[in-house]
Amino acid sequence: MAIERIVIVGGGTAGWMAAAALSRLKAGQPLDIVLIESELIGTVGVGEATIPPFRDFNRLLEVDEREMMAAVQGGFKLGIQFVNWGRLGDSYIHPFGNYGYEIDGVSFHHVWHHFRQRGDKRPIQLFNLETMAAHFGRFARSEDYQRDDLPPVNYAYHIDATAYARFLRGYAEKRGVVRREGRVADVSLDGESGFVTSVIMDDGDVIAGDLFVDCSGFRGLLIEQALKTGYEDWSNYLPCDRAVALPCAREDGSPPLPYTRATAHTAGWQWQVPLQRRNGNGHVYCSGFMEDQDALDILVGNIAGKPAAEPNFLRFVTGRRRKFWNGNVVALGLAAGFMEPLESTSIHLINTGINKLIALLSLDGVTPAQEAAFNRLTGKEYDRIRDFLVLHYKATERTDSDFWNHCRTMPIPDSLAEKIALFRHNGQIFREDDELFTETSWAAVMMGQGIAMGAHNPMANSIVDDRLAREFDGIEKSVRHVVRHMPPHGDYLARYCPAA
Repeated sequence: MAIERIVIVGGGTAGWMAAAALSRLKAGQPLDIVLIESELIGTVGVGEATIPPFRDFNRLLEVDEREMMAAVQGGFKLGIQFVNWGRLGDSYIHPFGNYGYEIDGVSFHHVWHHFRQRGDKRPIQLFNLETMAAHFGRFARSEDYQRDDLPPVNYAYHIDATAYARFLRGYAEKRGVVRREGRVADVSLDGESGFVTSVIMDDGDVIAGDLFVDCSGFRGLLIEQALKTGYEDWSNYLPCDRAVALPCAREDGSPPLPYTRATAHTAGWQWQVPLQRRNGNGHVYCSGFMEDQDALDILVGNIAGKPAAEPNFLRFVTGRRRKFWNGNVVALGLAAGFMEPLESTSIHLINTGINKLIALLSLDGVTPAQEAAFNRLTGKEYDRIRDFLVLHYKATERTDSDFWNHCRTMPIPDSLAEKIALFRHNGQIFREDDELFTETSWAAVMMGQGIAMGAHNPMANSIVDDRLAREFDGIEKSVRHVVRHMPPHGDYLARYCPAA
């Protein structure tokens, strides 16, 4: 059956990202797109940090970066600082750019390890532009200096997710997407195919569709409540199951940092996402080891100013749907699954879900092959991200609380255990299935949390010391040059994209 009407159930970041992207299909096509949302149903809206592929999504929409950033109080993000994860008092940055560059086909962290054994004492962080710029609170885009002999700046954004959804609503409605206010009261299924045929609104209106996109949040109104798809629970690997979010003003007058901060506490961790006029804050924790009030007290005691709203408590079960595409329903965002925002992957998974949907979609109907491909590819993506998040908890030496003792000793997926064993043996990092996180990402977290390379790729031994000295000196010099000429992050925002 041809797809002539797409119905998106739920607004928020996921719903309006889907609407904006799918609105591009309307050009020259007889296609209706309807988005249903209710102002009476709140959105979670805690995901305010992004990663670099999010820039590609906005480029796809031909969104003007300055206009978008001004509308969402945006700041730039060079990576994530992790505090107290390996040991109390430890700190490291997981940067968006690479450590150095390959030398004779050998990854930089292997060459660095070899040269360090030869007596060079420089830390690997010195050879990463994003880490050094973040350390000094500076920022510029590659376009601002336009020199091929200097390293590029890899960055993402800090955004107000609610404002971003509002920005995309305007974009989508200009391109013909129709918003329908109200709540879904019931769902109708076809007796033979099991496909969703329509949703019934609380006022009795029936909204029919050929393809449905479920952006209804944790409850999964279509994918779970109507289709009984099932859920894969990952709380045995990621034990945190609660969060409390609380924005605040920066009362000390400090400029926004160009990185996200994740600070580990006794039974979880706290995020700090700096926007132009406020900070987004939250505390992710495990209810088996901490009470709600204790979690809130820790959060309030560790923010940069007075709370700007009432605390928003959230409950979740980490995991994913057994199918992301079931029949004629595709789930995005929290309806598809949830992994805590430790590496800012929530909005990214919406983005890649939309990308795969558009790549596989054909308007002449839904096929089992499309469904199977979407589920296989999305499942692998979730699994790889899960492993990377579990690494942060497993790779700890903390013994100061029952929670960290549990994390340090808990069983982990075989796929992650293999990655850790290979890195510990000789620094090898094998990326599979075009996974999101790079060699630098894995190396940054492992080394940052105390997993040392026992050895390195023996190919690095063939590079002579004189050449290594020249290469390393050149990288360090280039990084220093760029950082020295970058303006402070706050000054850059004030000039480039001041908040509307």
